[in-house]
Amino acid sequence: MSTGYKLNQIAISEEKSMKTLVENRRAFTLENCELNVFETLQASALVPLTFSDFVVTSMLRGKKVMHLFDQPGFDYLPGETVLVPANVTMKIDFPEASENNPTQCIALALDHVKIQSIVDRLNEQYPLSGKDQHWALSHNEYHFLNNLDMAQSLNKLIRICSGNSLGKDILADLTLQELVVHIIQTQNLSLASDPNAGQDNPLSYVISYIRTNISEKIQVDDLSEKACMSRTSFYRAFKREFNLSPLDFILKEKIKKAKQLLSESKSSISDVCYQLGFSDLNYFGRQFKKLEGISPSQYRAMSASAHLL
Repeated sequence: MSTGYKLNQIAISEEKSMKTLVENRRAFTLENCELNVFETLQASALVPLTFSDFVVTSMLRGKKVMHLFDQPGFDYLPGETVLVPANVTMKIDFPEASENNPTQCIALALDHVKIQSIVDRLNEQYPLSGKDQHWALSHNEYHFLNNLDMAQSLNKLIRICSGNSLGKDILADLTLQELVVHIIQTQNLSLASDPNAGQDNPLSYVISYIRTNISEKIQVDDLSEKACMSRTSFYRAFKREFNLSPLDFILKEKIKKAKQLLSESKSSISDVCYQLGFSDLNYFGRQFKKLEGISPSQYRAMSASAHLL
C-alpha cells in the first residue's frame, strides 16, 4: 500500500504540563496562521473539533479515525493530510491511543484573506491551461497522501511557527505560499484524473489517454500533440499544474497498474513488467521499490497474505 511522506515528529509534551489526555493543545500564533499541536494519550471516540478558519491537518504519529461531512469514518495515519473548511466540525476516534502509543497531529489554521491573496496571485501571474480553468482550493479533495514537497513545506512551517526567529511572520508567509501551491497541485491532479473531468482541459484529456493506454510505450511528443501544445509548453503546463513531469506521472500510473496485476492476477513478475511496456526487469524492480518501498515480489506476498485474512 502506498504511503505518503511522513512529517518530522515533535517531542510529546510532559504529562504534568498537559491540561487533558484527549487532544491536549499547544498553539503558536502568527499574523496569518496558527500552528496547533494536538496530542492524545488515551482511547476516545467521536471527539468534536471545530475551527473558525480553514485548517490543514497532518498526522505525526499514531492513528485516528476521522468523521467528516457526514461520510463514513476513515483511517488517518502519518504521511497523510486532511483539509477542513472553516466552521466544519470533525469528529475523531482514537482507537489505539495510550501513554505508550500517543497520537499526535498538527492543525495549521490559515487566514482566509491570506489564502485568497495567494490564489489571486496564481491566477493573475500563472494562469492554468484550458477554458475556465482557475487556481482554487477544492473542498471535495480533502484527504490525500503527502508528497515530498508538501511534507517539506509543512515541516518548514512547523519549525518556523514553533521557533524564536524575529522574522518568523515573513518566513511563514513565504512558506504558506509554497504550501498552498502544493496543495492545489495535488488537488488538480486528482480532479483532472476524474473520468467526468471536462474535455475543455487538455491536460485532463491527456491523463485519461495515459490511463487508457498505460500498457503502451507512451511518448511525451505524442502527448503534447494530443494537448495541442508544443512539447516545451506541454511539459511546463503539466509540471506547473500537477507538480510532477509527464514521465513521472506515466511511471506512477504504470506502477499503480502493476500493483493491481500483482494482486489480482497470477501473471509472473516478468510478465507484468513486459505487459506494462517496461523492457528491463531490473529497471522495473528498481522503480517499483523506489515508489512503493518494497520489491514486486514482496508486494505480491503481502497482498496474498492480506487476502487470506
